Amino acid sequence: MISDNIFNPKTVALIGATDRSGSVGFGLAKNLLLGKSKRQIFWINPNRKKFFGQRVYSSILDIQTKIDLVIIAVPAEVVIKIVQDCVQKKVGGIIIISAGFAEIGRAGEIKQEKIAQLARKVKIPLIGPNCLGIIDSGSKLNASFAPSTPSSGNISFISQSGALIDSILDLTDKNLGFRRVVSVGNEAELGVVDFLKFLGNDSKTKVIILYLEGVKNGRRLFEAAKKITKVKPIIVLKAGRTKSGQEAVKSHTASLAGDDIVFQTACRQSGMILAETLQELISLAKIFSWQPKIRKGKIGIITNGGGIGVLTADYCEKFNVPLAKLSSSTIKRMIDSGKMNLAFSKRNPLDLVGDALADRYQIAIESWLSQKNINGLIVILTPQIMTQPEKTARIVIQAKKKFPKKAIITVFAGKSYIQPAAEILEKNRIPNFNDSYWAVLGMKYLIK
Repeated sequence: MISDNIFNPKTVALIGATDRSGSVGFGLAKNLLLGKSKRQIFWINPNRKKFFGQRVYSSILDIQTKIDLVIIAVPAEVVIKIVQDCVQKKVGGIIIISAGFAEIGRAGEIKQEKIAQLARKVKIPLIGPNCLGIIDSGSKLNASFAPSTPSSGNISFISQSGALIDSILDLTDKNLGFRRVVSVGNEAELGVVDFLKFLGNDSKTKVIILYLEGVKNGRRLFEAAKKITKVKPIIVLKAGRTKSGQEAVKSHTASLAGDDIVFQTACRQSGMILAETLQELISLAKIFSWQPKIRKGKIGIITNGGGIGVLTADYCEKFNVPLAKLSSSTIKRMIDSGKMNLAFSKRNPLDLVGDALADRYQIAIESWLSQKNINGLIVILTPQIMTQPEKTARIVIQAKKKFPKKAIITVFAGKSYIQPAAEILEKNRIPNFNDSYWAVLGMKYLIK
């Protein structure tokens, strides 16, 4: 049932459009106008005559044009009547932003089921109610009241919380782009599994991330995930994994959180990656978005600080990330370059010593990546007075271009002194972290 009517509509109608600053209707209207060059937009509000210089209609039935997508943002008590009008109009799809349905109890649940039956009977795809809306960067559709629009990318996000979408879009900078973002709300009709299947078949989605509170049909979810994870990763952050969280879930989206041990087991069996924190969800999404999977081979670590190199080696053992041995030819190549401090470690982690300049990193990185059994490299830089962070960052980027099938993750550990170099790296799709924990965790899943 999910089609271009949802993600790339040619005509959109907003029911509940208003010029009241700070309102949901105003936020939706402003976001829709970002894609005005791609589609025709209609405003509907019986209490307005004009809005953004356009005519405002009293009802969707007053519009003569066929409407691909309708967004409803009005009080819950009038939503049923509006959906009836949409059915009569034969619209292509409906998003109900309005809250006040199953999440408030039995009375709201009855209203929600009536709406679902109306749409289901005539096969109109329906998202919501009680949702943030959807975003499609490719078609320049922002049919949500999110405070920001993400840049275009290959990550798609399905969430049972609209507020968490807002937070993630704000936490991730413009270098990390999104393909499609879906807030499913109460899932009266279309739900997580429907969108998961759709995105699994979307060639422009490389990574899928999920935020779940409850699972309506676990078997259907995990069967779909098992097929998709053979092609692309699914990373899930699950709420309601404790008794306290489960009680909170009930009052949020009227979901049942389920047994955590069962959920963990099902994730493993279906190939989904269960993130423990929001930071882990974002970090893994970035790594999968920007780096290739590692089918075979081992990992190399290059550092200018012995301590952080040891920490990284500890993380590798903790996460069962295999470390390669430096071959004799690799060691000879580095020594023959004349660039190395003779005190360098000659093992993995490869400690270049604290006085390492960019040229020493260059010979080490290229020597490591030339070694056949190395398919992933963690490059660590700590700020010494002589360190060249930006120049070293550009050397990493050059190496990535030369070895595109090998994964590179950097740990330029610092803040103000490191920030310009970190920005250069991430602008060129090299994931950078302050803590090597995230780099090793990422390598673990790239290998897996």
